[in-house]
Formats: sequence, C-alpha cells, structure tokens
Amino acid sequence: MFRLFLALNLIFLNLYACKGGIESCKFKTLDSGAIVKNSLHIPLKNNQNLIFSITRPNAKIIKHDPYLSLYLVEDKKNFKYPFRLNMNQSLGTFGVDNNSVIEGKIIKKQVGLNSFATFSEPLSAPSLLLNSCCALEGIVTPRGIIEKEYIEHFLNSKKVAYGDFGIRVKDICSAVTVSSSNPFLKENLFKKDDIVLELDGKKVKDSASFMRDVLFSEIGSVHSVKIKRVNEFLTISAKTQNRAGGGYLSDTFLEFLGISFDKNLFIIKIEKKAEHYGLKLGDKLLQVNLKDVENEEEILEIIDNPKKSANLLFQREHFQFFVKVN
Repeated sequence: MFRLFLALNLIFLNLYACKGGIESCKFKTLDSGAIVKNSLHIPLKNNQNLIFSITRPNAKIIKHDPYLSLYLVEDKKNFKYPFRLNMNQSLGTFGVDNNSVIEGKIIKKQVGLNSFATFSEPLSAPSLLLNSCCALEGIVTPRGIIEKEYIEHFLNSKKVAYGDFGIRVKDICSAVTVSSSNPFLKENLFKKDDIVLELDGKKVKDSASFMRDVLFSEIGSVHSVKIKRVNEFLTISAKTQNRAGGGYLSDTFLEFLGISFDKNLFIIKIEKKAEHYGLKLGDKLLQVNLKDVENEEEILEIIDNPKKSANLLFQREHFQFFVKVN
C-alpha cells in the first residue's frame, strides 16, 4: 500500500513537478533509493547512476572523479523517473533526505576543490540538494556541498581532470587574494597576497567563479591574468597545469612532487618521481621549514613560492629525519 502511495506521488511529481511541492521530492528520493548509508546512488537518464562514495562501488564504472569521490556507473535498474541537473536559476533550494525536507539557501559558494559550499541550515550528509522541481542543485557530503556546476563538469567530461595555475585563493575584503602559491611549479609567477583582478580580460568577481574557471580550463592552455601586487599592477601569463590534489585527495603542493598524505599527514602514496627522497608509506609529516604542522591548510600557509624548496621533518616509527624537497 505504501509503495502504491509512493508510485502515485511520483506520477504526480513527474507530470506536475513544480506544482507538486517539495514534499513530493522526498518520496522520489526515498523510492529511488538514492541515499544508501554513507553514499549516494542517484539515478540519471540513459541507464546511468551518479554515485558519491568514499569507497569504490561494486558496479560497472564508466568514469571516476577521485577529487570529489564521484562515480558514473551503469544502472541496470533503470529508475523510471531519473533526476536531472538544474542549470537554470533556482527559485528555491531544499535539502532532502529519506526523512525530512529542509528549506534554505547556499550561503557560501564552493571555492574550487578545497572549500565546498555551505547551506543556511544544518543538513544531514549525505543527502540531496534539490529545487522545487526535484532537479539537482548539488549533493551534500560530509565536507560540504558539491555544487551542480562541478557535477555537470564531471558528467560532461570525457576524461576527469582539473586545471591548476599553482595557486589557492580566498576572498579577503571582497578581493580575490592568493593565499598560497606552489613553489615547485616552474614559471609560476604568482606570489602570496597577490590580488587577482582579471582573467583573460574579464573582471574576476569572486574566488568561487575564478577557481571554477581555472579548474575547468583546458590543460596546457595559456591565460592572461591581471593582478595587483602591493601598489603595482601587473599582467602575467599562466599556463594551465594538471591539478594534483584537492577535495577528497590531499592538497599540500607536495602532491605535485609525487607525495600524497591522509588527513593526519601520514604518507599514503609515493609516485616514482618521488622515490629518490627515500620516503616510505606511513611516514608522518611533523614540520615544514621548522614549523609544526597538523593539517593541509597549515602546510599551504608555510610553503611559499619564492622558496623553490622545502625542508620537511618526518617521523618513522621511533626516529625522526629531515628531507629537503624541490
């Protein structure tokens, strides 16, 4: 009987989605089985499923985004009323899980891969962010909201990759300011505290839109960036590199050298280009340039572009040792 009630609600929803009210979207979410414990399995058109999961799903994977922990997989269930992305302006935004519907709005936009969006009201994670027509506005993860533009980019990209100018930025007094600059990236002309004014002749509005433009730019493309450095205005050239970390991957600039960490700064991956440093999996990073570090953000604050190397203190079992990387 309850399944029949759900089915009737879904029929009403898909015929009169915007008139049916957001409560109908809760029934659609429940009936689709989109929320499964700590993961999302969102039915899409063309017999595909968008999955958010920290662990690899047991399914035929079409493509995978390790930065955002997204998977596109084949969906043999073929849910009759698949979800779609809303790429138009939304008149209302709701957090939806199997039990509740919470109205609110995004109060902080997603800034690249390191700072996900935040909602005006507490939301359970994982859950869906929908508009009144049950179209996706984003997905709610334990780290925050992955916005629809990033989901669209993932779905439309043949190969998952993100661009990088070698900088991380944040809004300071309404100015897009370089908060850290990769010292290991050759010909990186940015410096910490540079203010980004224009990208390819267009005014930069905020960190969220600027980082999106950088991340979605073609690898190898060259761009003109106008900046303010102290009291001087400069136009510099930036070549888009392949982003090495961020999101659900570690992001310390050391990934560019082939060294990746978990959230507690234990080494979890050493690429071949980093083997000559003599590091091992499980080594724990304690200091950068003689300053104690406890998380990725502190590493990015210490590593500075003018210094083309960094002195790292590691601990392995019962002894500590320094490694200089460049």
